[in-house]
Amino acid sequence: MTSIRSHQQLGAALRAARKQLHLTQPQLALAAGVGVRFIVDLEAGKPTVRLENVLRVIDALGGEIQLSGLPALASAGQGEANDHGA
Repeated sequence: MTSIRSHQQLGAALRAARKQLHLTQPQLALAAGVGVRFIVDLEAGKPTVRLENVLRVIDALGGEIQLSGLPALASAGQGEANDHGA
C-alpha cells in the first residue's frame, strides 16, 4: 500500500501505476472517461483536480482508496447526509 500525504505524491503514485500497466496518458484518459488534460494535471500534482475524476482514474488503474487513522464508521454510509457543515 502507498501512503499519500500530498497532491504531488498522489500524482506521482498514479503516474507510476499507469506506467507499470504500460498505459499512455490518452489510453488511461479513455479508460477512466476523463480528458487527457485531466491526466496530465493529475500526474503533475495539480491541487484542484475534481475528486470524482480522481476516483475514476484510480478505478481504471485497478486501485482503491483506503483511509487510515480515522475513526471507523459503525455501518457503511452512516451519516453521509448529515455531515455537511459539522
